[in-house]
Amino acid sequence: MTRQSSQPLPPIPVTILTGFLGAGKTTLLNRLIAAAGDTRIAVVENEFGAVGIDGGLIEAAGRPDITVIELANGCVCCSVRGEMSRALADLADRRDAGTLAFDRLVLETTGLADPAPVAQAFFVDEGVRERYVLDGILTLVDAVHAPAQLDEQRVAAAQVGFADRLLLTKTDLVDEARVAALTERLRRINARAPIAPPPADTSVAALLDLNAFHLDDVLEVDPGFLTGHHPQGLARSGIATAGEHTRSWDDDVSSLVLHHPGEVDVARIGAYVEGLLEANGNDMLRYKGVLAVRGNPQRLVFQGVHRITGFDYGRPWGEGETRESRIVIIGRRLDAAAIEAGFQAACQ
Repeated sequence: MTRQSSQPLPPIPVTILTGFLGAGKTTLLNRLIAAAGDTRIAVVENEFGAVGIDGGLIEAAGRPDITVIELANGCVCCSVRGEMSRALADLADRRDAGTLAFDRLVLETTGLADPAPVAQAFFVDEGVRERYVLDGILTLVDAVHAPAQLDEQRVAAAQVGFADRLLLTKTDLVDEARVAALTERLRRINARAPIAPPPADTSVAALLDLNAFHLDDVLEVDPGFLTGHHPQGLARSGIATAGEHTRSWDDDVSSLVLHHPGEVDVARIGAYVEGLLEANGNDMLRYKGVLAVRGNPQRLVFQGVHRITGFDYGRPWGEGETRESRIVIIGRRLDAAAIEAGFQAACQ
């Protein structure tokens, strides 16, 4: 039934699902859809091959670049072979018109894709950013083949670097020592993403409600962000901190943590961040910061993808809470010493 109201529906929450070829993305999607309950999920597959989720064709709508497949529980799967932004806008139009019903969207990238252009579309494309809200990026990592993929395929490390959550698959096929070694390597690449096997509970709440791009929720999503006590072992994983930067020789992507135990001047730190993006924006995959600004009772929170950055003041610092500043950068071939020196100079 077509909706009579001309008012658009609220923005559609989006999860980007990425991972190298054979990591298990379609298997996870099938489990998620089976457990979706009353939540209607639109799965968009950015593939040129056949749709990987079983279902019956219900609508092509005259668009050869979008094929819509009906799934269980009112979910749909859309195979997109054309330009992604136009396809997403078209799907949102159908939702607003009442010809296609879904509550949230999971966008599965091809296994050889860099997630950056997909993520950026939700910030720079007007037709997309007004209709959708990016919730987070899930990356599946194949425990059997990931070590070789990270050695040989640059995009595999980029997929790990962009992740808000890393899901290890096929861990039953390798021994515990190999899983532990891979986990430590993933932590060197991405300091801020929790690492675990896919949860037994594959409900929407268990997998998709990350709020990873909500600026004012950064400390609720990652309560150890300012303390360095990351739930997945940031403090003991060899992640770079305060002048100490380590990376595996064969990893193109790694993490850098900048920390200042005190307040900062907003003008000086703002100029530093602008210069940092100018010099390194193309190589900064993901970054997030919480800053204690002199004269302001609220945290200044920011995060970004490459050169696209958002700033906002979040919740006030609590009574007795240490006012400190920390930035986590996940990037490619970063000059850690220069970045650290610039940050400490800006904090004076």
